[in-house]
Amino acid sequence: MPGAAVAAAAAAMLPAQEAAKLYHTNYVRNSRAIGVLWAIFTICFAIVNVVCFIQPYWIGDGVDTPQAGYFGLFHYCIGNGFSRELTCRGSFTDFSTLPSGAFKAASFFIGLSMMLIIACIVCFTLFFFCNTATVYKICAWMQLTSAACLVLGCMIFPDGWDSDEVKRMCGEKTDKYTLGACSVRWAYILAIIGILDALILSFLAFVLGNRQDSLMAEELKAENKGKIPLGNSYLYASSTSSPGLPLWV
Repeated sequence: MPGAAVAAAAAAMLPAQEAAKLYHTNYVRNSRAIGVLWAIFTICFAIVNVVCFIQPYWIGDGVDTPQAGYFGLFHYCIGNGFSRELTCRGSFTDFSTLPSGAFKAASFFIGLSMMLIIACIVCFTLFFFCNTATVYKICAWMQLTSAACLVLGCMIFPDGWDSDEVKRMCGEKTDKYTLGACSVRWAYILAIIGILDALILSFLAFVLGNRQDSLMAEELKAENKGKIPLGNSYLYASSTSSPGLPLWV
């Protein structure tokens, strides 16, 4: 009987259908897990960015420096040579207190990087209202731009090492991209590590966005054609057979 053959074929295909559903479920679950990790590391990167921006430990004194002290992007402290007390100056709200135009530019770009990554975290709320793939790609571009701003800030900052204030702390041998007797401190190193972190996060966001696009395309194609994807084949309901009986193609 043709009807019996169709029913037998449908029963044989049920395990394959269940396997396809299980694969799809695992695929979605893994994507969500990676997305959660991406969001967590994005928040960690934002914390790193804020710390690099506000901490004044980009460069500092050494054993042979004429004066004790340390420099950040917009805040610095230098000794007076007569006591251990340090005189501190500099404020992000008052660029006129910064000793070099390069420090001003570096402060701007690192600050812009910080604002971009904070805005990226705010964009996480869009996952509840907008297409997931679109949100991933928006965040990816913001993270990539944040990384570019970090690169510019880290490259421009040493251009201000020839300022009088830096030379007073590090010695007369100090020049652009030459620290003299001073040394690079942890905040500068952390900013450089942050560049790599931001690049990896942006790449991962692009990958997640593209995976969401492909997943949605497969689901839409299956819905439009009334098919359930099973590997390289499909299971769908035929209008020429008995209602509700799936056929294998």
